[in-house]
Amino acid sequence: MLDGKTIAFLVAPEGVEQVELTEPWKAVRQAGGTPKLVSTKQGQIQAFNHLDKGDRFAVDATVEDADPASYDGLVLPGGVANPDYLRMDPRAVRFARAFFDLGKPVAAICHAPWTLIEADVVRGRTITSWPSLRTDLRNAGATWADQEVVICTSGPNTLVSSRKPDDLKAFCQAATDAFGA
Repeated sequence: MLDGKTIAFLVAPEGVEQVELTEPWKAVRQAGGTPKLVSTKQGQIQAFNHLDKGDRFAVDATVEDADPASYDGLVLPGGVANPDYLRMDPRAVRFARAFFDLGKPVAAICHAPWTLIEADVVRGRTITSWPSLRTDLRNAGATWADQEVVICTSGPNTLVSSRKPDDLKAFCQAATDAFGA
């Protein structure tokens, strides 16, 4: 279903929640797609299992070198530190925003919508997240929903969102469906 499609996974050099990276990555691969790890620095990123260091993963491209037009979709994994770092990097924010400008599907889980708030792309959209982002998303003009997965098509692209690692099965299915559409 994703044959010939390449999906960008945007993460900071440190702080991504490992399971929110690895499970969607595996789902993209199992659907026949090619996942690519994009970060703000070359080399490797350090994933975390909540507050404990997890595995390291090789970066395929930096946000400076990656062209959003060459990808078919974007996954924004969570973790508290990961999107907080990304939203402070204008290059990462521009990279994420470009997928909305190009009308390409985006999937964000847990704390990842912080990057989307900074990119000013949630206004008028319905989205879910880790509950602590509810007020931030409402203040940015979004409608927040406490659901396992939210698929919003009322904008320039399809936006898939989920709250937490427990929602990964539904998140991965909705994301691969959106990328394959």
